[in-house]
Amino acid sequence: MKAADFFNTEQKKQITEAIKQAELNTSGEIRVHFETSCKIDVLERAAQVFDALQMQKTALRNGVLFYLAIENKQFAILGDVGINQKVPENFWEQIKETMLSHFKTGDFAGGLEQGILLAGEQLNKHFNYQSDDKNELSDDISFG
Repeated sequence: MKAADFFNTEQKKQITEAIKQAELNTSGEIRVHFETSCKIDVLERAAQVFDALQMQKTALRNGVLFYLAIENKQFAILGDVGINQKVPENFWEQIKETMLSHFKTGDFAGGLEQGILLAGEQLNKHFNYQSDDKNELSDDISFG
């Protein structure tokens, strides 16, 4: 199955709405990227995608990428240096565990939604919304 076909239209909307909700009260940026498969280490691939999506170009270096490889059943969460300097050391692992509990029951969209909203809460704590804030990265899901 191709990554673009893994989620139906309603699920894609659910994920995109979670991104918008999570970014509502923060200057942080969240992206979601799906690929059919990953042929290298999942964190290494997520870093490549992070770079390709130019997520490191946010003003405060506060972008977060949720990367999923469908066929491999692998996923990674990658935060830029600005957010990683502020969140607790095991923060991304906690979000991954929350997501995994949903994934194990087949609720992939719900797991992503929960992970995105949790990341948004942390972004809100450390990167408040500014009156001149602009959406620096697209909220749309990207596919590889």
